[in-house]
Amino acid sequence: MKVLITTSGIGSRLGNLTKYTNKALIRINEKPVISYIIEAYPESTEFVITLGYYGELVKEFLSLAYPEKKFEFVQIDKYQGPGSSLGYSMLQAKNSLQCPFIFNACDTIVESGSIPEPSYDWLGGHQRKGGSDSEYRTLMVKGNFVLKINEKGELNYDYDYIGLAGIHDYKKFWNALEKIYLIDPNNDQLSDCHAINASKFTCVEFPMWFDIGNASSLRETRDFLKKDSLNVLDKPDESIFKIGNSIIKFFSDENIVRNRFSRANLLKDCVPKITGCTKHFYKYDYVQGNLFSEVATPGSFKELLKWAKENLWIPNSSIKKEDFKKNCLRFYREKTLLRLKRFCEEQNVADKMDSINETDVPRAESLIKSLDWDWVCDSQPYGFHGDFILDNIVKTENSFKLLDWRQDFDGLIECGDIYYDIGKLYHNLTVNHEIINKKLFKIEVDDKNGLILCDILTHFRLQECKNVLENFIKENKFNLKKIKIITSLIWLNMAPLHHYPFNIFLYYFGRYNLFKGMV
Repeated sequence: MKVLITTSGIGSRLGNLTKYTNKALIRINEKPVISYIIEAYPESTEFVITLGYYGELVKEFLSLAYPEKKFEFVQIDKYQGPGSSLGYSMLQAKNSLQCPFIFNACDTIVESGSIPEPSYDWLGGHQRKGGSDSEYRTLMVKGNFVLKINEKGELNYDYDYIGLAGIHDYKKFWNALEKIYLIDPNNDQLSDCHAINASKFTCVEFPMWFDIGNASSLRETRDFLKKDSLNVLDKPDESIFKIGNSIIKFFSDENIVRNRFSRANLLKDCVPKITGCTKHFYKYDYVQGNLFSEVATPGSFKELLKWAKENLWIPNSSIKKEDFKKNCLRFYREKTLLRLKRFCEEQNVADKMDSINETDVPRAESLIKSLDWDWVCDSQPYGFHGDFILDNIVKTENSFKLLDWRQDFDGLIECGDIYYDIGKLYHNLTVNHEIINKKLFKIEVDDKNGLILCDILTHFRLQECKNVLENFIKENKFNLKKIKIITSLIWLNMAPLHHYPFNIFLYYFGRYNLFKGMV
C-alpha cells in the first residue's frame, strides 16, 4: 500500500509556528503531526512525500525517526505563489503513484487503524458539531455515495471532507486532475477535490478527526491528545520529540546541532550518547529515570552537587584566564544589552525608573552598565552544561544524566563559566516550568504611575534545596553575591524569549533582583 502525504505548502494559517519549520513538524505533545499520520498505517506501508517549504527538514526528520520505513521524496518547485496548488503538488508525484493509493493531507490526523485500504474509491467524512461552515470543504452524500464536494462556505452539506481519500481508480483520477490543471495552471486553489468530483466515491465516516491547519484547531488537538512526558515550552525555532524509545531534538540553526554533537562527545557519560544526527536534528536514547524537578529533595540535591563537582565542573586550561574574561564580558554584558533592547522594542516597554515592589529601581540599562564587570567576569574556565536546570537533569537508578546541554559559551565548546551553571540552577529553584505552566506568578503594571508588583510562588522543598546550594557555594568558596547577580541577568535575558505575560514578569523581576543584588 502506498500513501501520499503532501508537505510542500507553507502553512500560513499557523502564523509564527511555521516561521522556521514545516507545518508537518509542528509538535503535538510528544510527536510532530507527521508522526501521527505515519504511525496510523501498517508497518509495510510505503510513503510518497512531497517536499517544498522547509522540505529538507521533513526529509531529515523522517529519515532519522523511521530508518526502517520506505519513503520516496518528490521535490516541488512551486509551493507558493501562482500555480502553487495542492493539485500541482499531487501531479508532481504522479509517476510514483501508478497504483491504488491513499492521499492523506499533512494536517489531517485520524485514529490509528481506522483507515481502509484503497481497494475502492472512498472519501473521509466527519460530522462536525458546531464550528464555522466556511472552514472546510464539505460533502453531499446520498446513501453511502458522494454526490458532490462543496467549496468552503456551503451551508447545505452532510459531512466535512477531512483531506483523506482512497484512490483505487488511479488512472481516472490522474487523467481528471491533469485535464483540469491544463485548463488553468495558475489556479492556486486546484486540489484533489476537483478530480474527485468527476468520479464516483463512497463516503467513509471518521468519528475522530483532528485538523491542525490553523492555530485554534491545533490547540484543540493538543488538548484532546494530551500525553506529554517532555514538559517543555514551545519555541518557533526549536523543538523536541519522543519517537518510540528515542528523543529527537530540532534546531533551525544547524550550527547548534553541530556544536551540541561535539559537546556531547566532550561531556561523555554525563549526557546520553547521540545515536543519529543530521544538519538540523539529533537523536539519542530515551533516558529511564525521573526528571529531577519532580523528585528533588535536599538529600538528593546534595548528591547532585557532589556528582556535578566530580564529573561536570572540572577545571579547564584550554584558554587563558584573560581571554576567558573577554568571553564572559560578551556573554553577560553585551548579550544582555542586546536582549534588553530587543525586549523593549518588541513589547513597547519604556526602560525607565520604576517602583517595583515598593522599591525605586533604576533603568535596567543603567544597572547593567554600572556593574563592576571586571569582578563579574573574573572566573576560571570549567567544564559546563550551560542550561543546568532541574528539568534538564534525570535522576537515574544510580546516578544522573544531563539533557539539553548548551551548544557553546560565547563560541567556546570545551569550557564555560561555572558561575553560569550554578546561576541557572539557582534561578530554576525559584522560576521553573511547573510554576510557569500553572501561572503561579503575579505581574501588575501601572505604567502611568510607574508602579509594578511582581511575585512568584515557590515550593518549600525547592527552598530547602536552595539552602543546600547556598551552603555548597560558600563551602567551595564561590561568591554568592555574584551568583545572584548572574541569576538576575539570566531572567533579563529570558524575557524576550518567552510569551506574554511571563516575559513582562521576567523583565521586572530580573530588574528588581539585579538592583537588590547590587546594593
